[in-house]
Amino acid sequence: MKILRVIASVDPKDGGPIEGLKLSSASLRTAGHETEVVTLDFPEADHTKGLPFKVHPQGRWMSRYGYTPRLTQWIRQHGKAFDAAVIHGLWNHASIGGWLGLKKIGLPYVVFTHGMMDPWFKAQYPLKHKAKQLFWTHLQGKVLRDATAVLFTSEEEMQLSRGVFRGHSYKERVVAYGTSVPPDEAKDQDAAFRKCVPNLGGRRFILFLSRIHEKKGCDLLVSAYGRLAAQNPDVDLVIAGPDQTGLMETLKQTANAAGIAERIHWPGMLQGAAKWGAFRSAEAFILPSHQENFGIVVAEALACGTPVLITNKVNIWREVEACRAGFVDDDTEQGVSRLLHRWFALKTDEQAEIRSSARKAFDRHFRIDAAARDLEQALIEASALNARR
Repeated sequence: MKILRVIASVDPKDGGPIEGLKLSSASLRTAGHETEVVTLDFPEADHTKGLPFKVHPQGRWMSRYGYTPRLTQWIRQHGKAFDAAVIHGLWNHASIGGWLGLKKIGLPYVVFTHGMMDPWFKAQYPLKHKAKQLFWTHLQGKVLRDATAVLFTSEEEMQLSRGVFRGHSYKERVVAYGTSVPPDEAKDQDAAFRKCVPNLGGRRFILFLSRIHEKKGCDLLVSAYGRLAAQNPDVDLVIAGPDQTGLMETLKQTANAAGIAERIHWPGMLQGAAKWGAFRSAEAFILPSHQENFGIVVAEALACGTPVLITNKVNIWREVEACRAGFVDDDTEQGVSRLLHRWFALKTDEQAEIRSSARKAFDRHFRIDAAARDLEQALIEASALNARR
């Protein structure tokens, strides 16, 4: 089967959806399926090069929404060479322009919403939600309506999405999601990570690794760590990830005011060996998000046997809690403080037990081969439906 993936960008700075696309495409290739990707990236962008599949960057006229007529034109011209397609994400022209092209040539497709229908956005940005409802009525909802299936990466995400927008029914489907087993080069990975944070030395640390963004709860983490740092003088905090909105400066000011600036390390975005070294070396991984449809970084931490401290707004929290792979609490400063306090209060043997449970949770729920099989089945059914028309 030849699969077309439509996504706004393959820039790794945009987070988990790109990583999931790369990993599932590799697993699908092993099963004999070929993947190509069409994006709104500019052709000269470095991140479109050296990927394990063909990328067709179309550029964009508008930086935020990403409008360009070239996306729809490209799909209309080349799309019939594919058996099925996947649209990744909502609220941008990759979704709308992709739909217009796919509908025109009759190519069946599925949609990954990637958490973009979570009610947190409605509560946080009520005026923006009203504008989105209009956009949903006239365009975005039709993308989901015409899809063979709308894919959610957990039962929690699917349930939360219901009723957020009015009009345009669609066919729901929950599919597995996950990541690959990390490369088995722990010593080299630790060295690569330590090179990125020279001031950390050999100190113990808690790791945050994700986009530095409001919805990730970074402010809660810095404030909560400030409460507990004095009582835990031998544990630092590493906050790794790209700063896309300028939030880092505010967080550093908070740290300075609390007198903990020297104990928080900011290595920027970590990739490859340095990323895996961070996960492996961390005492625990923390993601205090207000909204997270899956959280592929949580799965990556579990794959390294690293316990996770997450909020109940990370939609795989039930699996984490059931497997005793970490702790779960509210997305408030008090909740994040409790997460850290519970971890710091554990004895060494108790921490080791949770580490063992973390890897077992990954093997049971979050391996990429299961995710690829679920996506493969959804696309096979879509292609078969198209063949019967």
